[in-house]
Amino acid sequence: MARALMFQGTGSDVGKTVLVAGLCRAARRRGIRVAPFKPQNMSNNAAVADAGADGLSGEIGRAQWLQALACGVAPSVHMNPVLLKPQSDYGSQIIVRGKVAGTARGRDYQTLKPGLLNAVLDSFNHLASGHDLILVEGAGSPAEINLRSGDIANMGFATRAGVPVILVGDIDRGGVIASLVGTHTILPQADRQMVYGYLINKFRGDISLFDDGLEAINQFTGWRSFGVLPWLDCMRRLPAEDSVALERLSAYGEGQVKVAVPVLGKIANFDDLDPLVAEPGVEVVFVRKGEALPGDATLIVLPGSKSTIADLAELRGNGWDGQIKQHAARGGHVIGICGGYQMLGRTLKDPDGIEGSERAAQGLGLLDIETVLEPEKLVRNMTAFDASTGETLEGYEIHMGFTHGADCETPMVLLGGRRDGAMSHDGKVMGCYLHGLFGNDGWRRRLLERLGAQPSELSYGQSVEEALDELAEAIERHLDVDGLLSTAAPVAERNPAHAD
Repeated sequence: MARALMFQGTGSDVGKTVLVAGLCRAARRRGIRVAPFKPQNMSNNAAVADAGADGLSGEIGRAQWLQALACGVAPSVHMNPVLLKPQSDYGSQIIVRGKVAGTARGRDYQTLKPGLLNAVLDSFNHLASGHDLILVEGAGSPAEINLRSGDIANMGFATRAGVPVILVGDIDRGGVIASLVGTHTILPQADRQMVYGYLINKFRGDISLFDDGLEAINQFTGWRSFGVLPWLDCMRRLPAEDSVALERLSAYGEGQVKVAVPVLGKIANFDDLDPLVAEPGVEVVFVRKGEALPGDATLIVLPGSKSTIADLAELRGNGWDGQIKQHAARGGHVIGICGGYQMLGRTLKDPDGIEGSERAAQGLGLLDIETVLEPEKLVRNMTAFDASTGETLEGYEIHMGFTHGADCETPMVLLGGRRDGAMSHDGKVMGCYLHGLFGNDGWRRRLLERLGAQPSELSYGQSVEEALDELAEAIERHLDVDGLLSTAAPVAERNPAHAD
């Protein structure tokens, strides 16, 4: 019988995703058949899960893709049955078991949550039927009691599924004692009883200095401590979960090549940049609103967007459109991925109002292409080929729309036997729909050589695997893993039709 344990945080971005990934890898190294589960995720960093035995495929949070990698299992839509992808300041696209189920504003979504619990419980039962251990990640914080009614992400799920909870506190941001004790105080009694203990994440320095802090937390809450995990450099080598992490992104590395990335409001799949960040000798600068793109940048990358027309307007509002055109006029390189690729063209049309009320926008005009958004979303993992060299590339597509134009006659890649992307006549401005492009080591090295850098022998995929192993080893040293595993409770299948 499968067992399950849930990790909830005292707030967002306390490190739950990476912690669960590390515990997944630790369990796998112990020979346990383990799988991750996150009932509800909110992120524009998405991954593609191929069809399982039940034929279901589609989008899941990139975080659950990473956790599946840590487990050594194929990603499944059941690992993240509800994914919210913010499209505006007020509403999100709702993905249920990989497929678009509609859109809703925040207040409206609150009324939809109870109906989604059926899908959540069914997916949880599906995973439990094929694994020994399910490690569940919450979202946000259970202390957000204003959202408790109909909750499916934290205590609403835990109480309904009978899964014990471990609370995670982030000491690096300060106030960890107050956040843990405050959560204990504010939780309703039934929810508080689901918490079996806590652990502290991201401690810098001598851990023994926090012994008195642990004693204070224990006295106030009566909860068991499962240990203190130090700040680990290997965490930097793992993909970030969602846009909350963007708040910390600034500049990374130094060397011969500077890559500038304008950070737009609906940026999506920004982990496409991680392989460049990991490259020695490459400086990646994430440029914020009110800042100018660095004039000495060698390459500007426009990443994906969940709302391309809105991000185009923001790009112009920041004055970045002119700066990008000046960069290209000086002979600088520009690469657009997915939504960023669409921005490089002459026009972008949205006749069905998929993204909002604006039905058309002028692009940057750096490529002779035009994009028309279409209701059907293309979601698939792909083996592609570099159109110039024939090199095999691995990546994935998640996009709506069809792009055509004269520059498409010079494509970047070949996807499924068709040409994808476009290049300018001098080859310095290019774009395509293939996410994961920079993760292809040979392609990335040749790009850096063209930019004038001396590429390293970095194997990005191997570096992620090594980081997961280092994280698992640190977790085994610093946390009571035996105690955590013994706390996991047997999964008793519950009929979703009887959901509260």
